[in-house]
Amino acid sequence: MEARFDLMANELGAKIGKRFFNVSLAIQQSSLPRTVQNLAMLRASQINGCGYCVDVHSKDAAAAGETAVRLALVAAWHESTVFTEAERAALAFTEEGTRLADAHPGVSDATWARVREHYDDDQIAALVYLVAMINAANRLGVTLHTKGGSYEPGAFAALEN
Repeated sequence: MEARFDLMANELGAKIGKRFFNVSLAIQQSSLPRTVQNLAMLRASQINGCGYCVDVHSKDAAAAGETAVRLALVAAWHESTVFTEAERAALAFTEEGTRLADAHPGVSDATWARVREHYDDDQIAALVYLVAMINAANRLGVTLHTKGGSYEPGAFAALEN
């Protein structure tokens, strides 16, 4: 199945997309560790079934030095030993913030407390926005049938300039 629509080929779509990218760039440039950002974006994308986003975030994470073992275990992070407590807190936050449509009660107080243990206010602000933005990006990708498989690592870095 081919993609339904190219938002960036549409004048309004490109205008909105530029602003969407700028929010994502601010998150990327925050003090939230890039490793945590990559893991969270990959996990939300897995949950939401966005093949394009899984492709992007797994390849960018690998290009940044993430190991194949850790990338493979993101989907089963609850049952693995390769993530730090801080990463586990961020992954729990990501899952709970992503599964809202699954009748999940949202981010639990216990998960929020774990996040507060490991991250400062700026990092938490970045994590909250990151989960919101990746879920929005996943919905765009899935709605438009944007397929994964052809992304070249670092392709978005060129847009930062």
